[in-house]
Amino acid sequence: MREIVLDTETTGFEPAEGHRIVEIGAVELLNHVPTGNTYHQYINPERSMPTEAFDVHGLGDEFLRDKPRFAEVAQAFLEFVGPDSVLVIHNASFDMKFLNAELGWANLPVLPMARALDTVALARRKYPGSPASLDALCRRFGIDNSAREKHGALLDSELLAEVYLELIGGRQPDFALSVDRAASTSALTEAWRPGPRPSPLPSRLTDEERSAHDDFVAALGDGAIWRRFA
Repeated sequence: MREIVLDTETTGFEPAEGHRIVEIGAVELLNHVPTGNTYHQYINPERSMPTEAFDVHGLGDEFLRDKPRFAEVAQAFLEFVGPDSVLVIHNASFDMKFLNAELGWANLPVLPMARALDTVALARRKYPGSPASLDALCRRFGIDNSAREKHGALLDSELLAEVYLELIGGRQPDFALSVDRAASTSALTEAWRPGPRPSPLPSRLTDEERSAHDDFVAALGDGAIWRRFA
């Protein structure tokens, strides 16, 4: 099974208001194991970078000016994610909204929302009432996020890959092959009960050992505990 752990950085919150993607980072997993294959691209948003977005991402107009536009890298991005890989995304609705807006503007097919696996929803189901931000989940699982001074798409996707593997069961997920051990044990107990042996086991005592034991018990007198079970 191929999965792509994905993150985007943008100039703002709504593509309908003219905001654009400025960075995409992605990490490939095969059968829940990172392959080392990644995708990373800075993108010229064709608009100025708002101050608040610069403060979060550290990406300014000067840096982004000579980067390719989304339409120029869209095909390479689609080839990397492939036609059917699961897209593992933190707050998937946000990134998918921007990716599909950009794909639409480039006259390319959009990505079905059904392909997205939202790790925020996954974390909230597993830890209801607990913070589900990427930083909070890194702290929960002891994942070093000290390099995350600014939001970067590739770094965030690498951190999210580690978080995702923990959310689905740790570094060695069980691929849903495990069973409820208590229920399994109970079912086995109900299905099997020990019965009597068809013939008793022969005694391992020799005649000499049996005679010696009888003499020992007789010497203890009538109050000997062995006599109660004779």
